[in-house]
Amino acid sequence: MKKENRTWTECRSVLRAVALTGAMWLAALQAGADGWTGSEEMWGDGSLRRVEDVLRPLPPGAVTLTGGLEADLQRCIQHWQKEAVPYPQLVEFFRSGHPQFALGEMWGKAVRSGAMFYRYRADEELRSILRSTLDDLLTTVRPNGSISCAPPEIQPENAGGDMWERKYVLLGLSQYYRWVDRDPRVLKAMQQQAQSIVDQVGPAPKVDITTLGWSQNKIESSSLLEPMMRVYFLTGDRQYLDFASYIIGRGGCSGSDLFQQAYDGVRPRLMGNVYPKAYEMLSVFEGLAEYYRATGEERWLRCLMNMYRGVCEREITIIGNAGCNQPYFPQWAGEAWGDTRFEQTNPGQTRMMETCVGVTWMKFCSQLLRLTGQAGMVDMIERYVYNGLLGAMKPEGDGFSYVNLMNGEKVTNSGWGWNFNGLPVTCCNLNGPMGLAYIPFVLAMQAQDGPVLNLYNSARIQACTASGKPVEVEVQTQFPLNGTVQITVRPQAEEKFALHLRIPGWSKNTACSINGRRVSGVKSGQYLVLKRLWKEGDRVSLQLDMRGQLLNAPLGTDRRGDHYQAVTYGPIVLARDEHLDKNYDKPVSILADTRHEVELQAVSPSLPGTRMEFLVPTARGPIHMTDYASVNGWDGKKVCTWLPMER
Repeated sequence: MKKENRTWTECRSVLRAVALTGAMWLAALQAGADGWTGSEEMWGDGSLRRVEDVLRPLPPGAVTLTGGLEADLQRCIQHWQKEAVPYPQLVEFFRSGHPQFALGEMWGKAVRSGAMFYRYRADEELRSILRSTLDDLLTTVRPNGSISCAPPEIQPENAGGDMWERKYVLLGLSQYYRWVDRDPRVLKAMQQQAQSIVDQVGPAPKVDITTLGWSQNKIESSSLLEPMMRVYFLTGDRQYLDFASYIIGRGGCSGSDLFQQAYDGVRPRLMGNVYPKAYEMLSVFEGLAEYYRATGEERWLRCLMNMYRGVCEREITIIGNAGCNQPYFPQWAGEAWGDTRFEQTNPGQTRMMETCVGVTWMKFCSQLLRLTGQAGMVDMIERYVYNGLLGAMKPEGDGFSYVNLMNGEKVTNSGWGWNFNGLPVTCCNLNGPMGLAYIPFVLAMQAQDGPVLNLYNSARIQACTASGKPVEVEVQTQFPLNGTVQITVRPQAEEKFALHLRIPGWSKNTACSINGRRVSGVKSGQYLVLKRLWKEGDRVSLQLDMRGQLLNAPLGTDRRGDHYQAVTYGPIVLARDEHLDKNYDKPVSILADTRHEVELQAVSPSLPGTRMEFLVPTARGPIHMTDYASVNGWDGKKVCTWLPMER
């Protein structure tokens, strides 16, 4: 074994001993000894991977948020994950069948996010809930080993979404197995589920995967790529890698080859044979990231990077999400790629930015962050977390909007899902919590030569030095209320190693000092690597540039959308709230200097639950604006984020 691999192994063991006690230590032991070798979920035998991550996730319990976003996570864990989710009814679909297509996805989504929350905080009540529903699910295994809403005699079911449902069962089982309990029954169920799919789907005389599914191009079934790679990494069974190769060989959908299109740099809106469904397409490419780790073929990295760049350049809005219904795909209800970045001010938009898209984009960016170590990918995650994700969550954390609008009715539960005794459960209600659970997962990571800070939130972090010894990093900040970040480094003994600090792309003039001495070479959109001899109590100070900015509308297809402007504060998008201002949607002329900077005046929030509020200067006097995420649209009040300009 190479020395650097010994260091990772030693580092992993030391960190778990330092960071975890009691139930958390038990959970870490049950998670196994493979925690630092490979991909996002860190599956199985590292020898099966030809590509190692540049940045690696820290072990369970190594990141503890101590303020800021912690309150959002805890509200969601308590009021949604532990109180609201109807676990028994979700299992019942596998016994009695689904009255509507794809409802079998719900169990896997709920358990997937629950397991990630447990990874963060070993909440024993949550673990008990997850164990109970796992036991319930295992009673539904079919004679052929499948866990499906369809009986074996009609498998693989076509329009009901059988492959998509079984995919999410695999994802839920794999997250439970990885983070909650290494119960051998779970691994057996995963293998049986995967085997039932391989037995039924593939080259003739089996059923072609591109003929299965409810959608026009059957794209959703090819998202089996991700869980099949997980089963491969866990078992080493070559047939699952071969099945993944089969999916890629079939192009990921009917009528076009998604992977060739990505390789060629085709814009997302033109991919997928007139059905560029954003959520499902990103799910397929998440699986491609795992496939790249297994094969090491540079072709696949080019596909992934082209997909990332295409979405960044043509789809992502100012609140970090994508998908729209005008002008290209009104029939897809705002869930398809549609040059959303340019059409976000199109006044014809009535549905935009499905939460499932935003969360899957966040996860996809996390995959590429670990593979490449490019700081700009965290900018994408941060933008979505503080705007689109929090902006979709109900104030008490007990649900998420299906889609979001930036002007008009901000949130809605209208969309695909099912009503359980008055509780609307949608795909987005179930995906939103996964986005929250990912925050501590990406907040801090490990590089070969030391810890990495990606997101700035008050936290205690247990990481490793270059030699594999433990180091605690404590972050104190009120970000994003302001841009001041204080970081205290506490190694066990003096040692030379690197501390990697992400400098956001939006922070154009960032100041950094160590123990009061100014640091040079700070560049926006990159990691600042502070490599030095560190000792107990060394302090790093960051001052992020949070100056207000005025953004002009992008130029889309509808000229009526040209005459809008938006205001940002660091990564935070501001909005006018009808709760505060009856003239919330009236034209204004924002005052800004020649650099498009706006002089914002912070004031105490007028409403409970509002995170931040500002007076924003206009030609007719100041107006009140809050952060977009804080606007409560659940009581029918509206929002105005892209402000119409006085003319």
